[in-house]
Amino acid sequence: MTKNFYQAALAAQSKILATAPMIDWTDRHCRYLFRLLSNHALLYTEMVVADAIIHGPRERLLGHDARENPVALQLGGSDPAKLVEAVRIALDFGYDEINLNVGCPSDRVQSGAFGACLMREPETVAACVEAMKRVSPVPVTVKCRIGVDEQEPEAVLPEFLARMVGAGADAIWIHARKAWLQGLSPKENREIPPLDYPLVHRMKRENPNVFLGINGGIQTIDEAVHHLEHMDGVMIGRAAYHHAAILGEVDARIYGAPAAPVDWDAVRDAMIAYCERHMSRGGRLNNVTRHMVGLFQSVPGARRFRQILSTGATKPGARPDLIAEAFAAVDLSGSEAAAAAE
Repeated sequence: MTKNFYQAALAAQSKILATAPMIDWTDRHCRYLFRLLSNHALLYTEMVVADAIIHGPRERLLGHDARENPVALQLGGSDPAKLVEAVRIALDFGYDEINLNVGCPSDRVQSGAFGACLMREPETVAACVEAMKRVSPVPVTVKCRIGVDEQEPEAVLPEFLARMVGAGADAIWIHARKAWLQGLSPKENREIPPLDYPLVHRMKRENPNVFLGINGGIQTIDEAVHHLEHMDGVMIGRAAYHHAAILGEVDARIYGAPAAPVDWDAVRDAMIAYCERHMSRGGRLNNVTRHMVGLFQSVPGARRFRQILSTGATKPGARPDLIAEAFAAVDLSGSEAAAAAE
């Protein structure tokens, strides 16, 4: 991937599909699985707090398999100096993009004065972007909401985007919902505030030379394709995690690669080998297999597949060949079943 891949996408009018950053979910093991299903999707890490990178276990926080790339690192923070230090450290780990979180509404994030509460402080976000841009050879981007609490998105979002563009942001990913910082849990903030796709689509029309991506409530690749008629990029979160097989459609439908069914035998074998390597370093099987439970939906044997992985992988002595047992329970022989899996 080129250093300025967002600029290249704009120039070529090509599109980008990304998997969303999800705390406790999109770790290195999850991303490895996602990459087996799509060669081209842009994968996001969980949010990593700048302070943790500076003072914490860097390999555990930032290490990843090179085969996961292209990978974007999402940072949490609001202190330009700390973010700059975190970026300098992270660049040694080979990330393709640095993204600043301006969308997470959790109490933990708010207490650190970053995440969605920064929608109220666009000047702070701009200062952070400018500082990171000065030291980063890879794109620096922002992921935001359309507003928070009593803010009026129609008024707030255009000004926020203008500030980010002025600060040099290479792309802005917009979660098409407000965040309510008090009264709603993070889970409720993903579901209760209404989606305003037309507003986000309008932002793109008004900013034709800025890479803008959309996020929030997108469940299928069909929906992603629809949004890409209006936007430069689309980001899928929980749908990709709970129904990971939909990523098997991405390369052909979004990136124009030759259409081909997922080679599930190859996925199985790659995940077994990956688990063997992980466990040889002291890891547990369940660290990896917990991300595989949602691979199959509505196909014969899917329930048994989930049962084998969710219960068997936590038992003492569980080994990677449990994955082969789980895959053997799924019947993908019929065309109808194969279509449902994909």
